Amino acid sequence: MKIMHEKVSFTGNNSLNIKWDDFPHFTFPWHFHTEYELVYVIKSFGKRFVADHAEDFTDGDLVLLGPKLPHFWKNDEVFFQNDPNYKVNALVIHFPADFFSQQLEEHPEFSSLKKLLQDAKRGIHFSSTTAAQLDKKFRRLLKLKGFELTIAFLSLLNELAKKGNYRLLASKSYQPDLQNWSGNRMDKIMFLMNSNYRRQLKLEDIAAEIGMNPTAFCRYFKEKTGKSFIQLINEMRVGYACKLLQENKMSVSEIGFTSGFNNLSNFNRCFKKNTGHSPLSYRNQFIHAHP
Repeated sequence: MKIMHEKVSFTGNNSLNIKWDDFPHFTFPWHFHTEYELVYVIKSFGKRFVADHAEDFTDGDLVLLGPKLPHFWKNDEVFFQNDPNYKVNALVIHFPADFFSQQLEEHPEFSSLKKLLQDAKRGIHFSSTTAAQLDKKFRRLLKLKGFELTIAFLSLLNELAKKGNYRLLASKSYQPDLQNWSGNRMDKIMFLMNSNYRRQLKLEDIAAEIGMNPTAFCRYFKEKTGKSFIQLINEMRVGYACKLLQENKMSVSEIGFTSGFNNLSNFNRCFKKNTGHSPLSYRNQFIHAHP
């Protein structure tokens, strides 16, 4: 499946590109751009695709996307029947990948905002409660310009960061593989997992590699990640399988084995558990959403 690189234009000396969408349905295809994107869907519903993640969206959907993260909003079929009762109202904000980068690195008061933008590399979904609480502040941005707009937007981002009740969308495996690790134990574990999850990777092998016995490793891993080793490995494998399903070049069984699963039933079970869809259903939905 081809992906389009969207070129985002910033007018004048503005660091922000804010637009109000009011049209019958979402039309932009599967794409990415080098900027961050904050999407607040005020009125609309359908299915949202972000990297290897897919789920339904509805009124109040609020998502922050990091640079180069593929995404696509697909309305339900009722939006394509020329019924004026169904349309899209959304506020979309683009801002550069290096937005306030020096301040984020050097000043501790920006630490929560720095974490928010780091998490956005996997895509962030905020609760409908958060969206409702910030609705007026989002709409106010449309009336501001220049310095006032930048300050108001930073304040809004800071509120999103401090609320913290958000969830990440793309799987960990969708992140670029680590090329180096600093020597920190958890860094090394994640490097080894990212490098080897597509083969029959055993917990005992990873534990031995970092000098821990399996029992201590399991306890340490669960404490640091909140998940078991096999849970996270399967999430990585499912994430990779989603990419292959999107490309639509291999059979489902080939994708299962290529992703690191040792049998088809295990692949189907894990895929359904992590995505809510069977592999075939996921691929069909993605293909139909991207004609």
